[in-house]
Amino acid sequence: MKAEIEVLQPGLFSSIQDLGRFGFQKYGVPQSGVMDRYAMRICNMVLGNYENASVLEITMQGPHFKFYKTTSIAISGADFSAKINGKTIPLNERIKVSAGDELKFGSPASGFRAYLGIHDGFISEELMDSKSWYEGLTEYSKLKKGMTLYYSPEKSKERDTFSSLKIDSDYIRSKKIEVFPGPEFDKLPEELQKTLFDSDFTIEETSNRMAVQFREDFENDLEAIITGPVMPGTVQLTPSGKMILLMRDCQTTGGYPRILQLSEYGIQVLAQKIPGEKVYLDKKEYPDF
Repeated sequence: MKAEIEVLQPGLFSSIQDLGRFGFQKYGVPQSGVMDRYAMRICNMVLGNYENASVLEITMQGPHFKFYKTTSIAISGADFSAKINGKTIPLNERIKVSAGDELKFGSPASGFRAYLGIHDGFISEELMDSKSWYEGLTEYSKLKKGMTLYYSPEKSKERDTFSSLKIDSDYIRSKKIEVFPGPEFDKLPEELQKTLFDSDFTIEETSNRMAVQFREDFENDLEAIITGPVMPGTVQLTPSGKMILLMRDCQTTGGYPRILQLSEYGIQVLAQKIPGEKVYLDKKEYPDF
């Protein structure tokens, strides 16, 4: 039996995501998946879901929903001042929702992306081992006004597990983006390498799930490379000096020098940065094995 959520307002860019689809990059299919895996995992842990249960990723401007069956939800990541029937609800807690309740998100007070988890995850078509929405591959790429979302109504009463969850939300406000040297990093002159880590960079307004760009140019004379593999977190440097930080919906190959690679934590922090916000790069070294 499926229960329904009516989308009264979709928000700016809201989409169903899980951890992503893996093993299909050789066919040119992006990984997709949530931008902030930590926040997603918190949602599912709070609800007692399995790790990869699909959630709703909410970006910059929140949606408005009406529920038609009882369930439990949790919200993590950015603080969008979410309210049920006009009453503010906390982040990172299991919240009971009844039939007829309306959930409304505002604008983010901190962070850029919030995650709405629901008991047992959202019911959605699975394609290539994932429920993640991606334009051109799945039927939908983002919510639309008037559409219906589906979930399994909660039948059993919530049981107290007598457990606690320690949550670190400091990364949402952090300006530090962790990176490792990329395959072409050593082709940068030493002076440029130093400048890279002594500079502040501003998040460009055109940044999205495919890539984040910085406003500042980074002048260089690097030659293009033979097209090679890229992945979420790869940082490319164009001849014009633009740095392109690839994110979850990125392509699978590229011909620009790959000067850096974001750590998973670096992707997580970057996913919560608002356009216009300043960040800096923190170089990490690969461990010796």
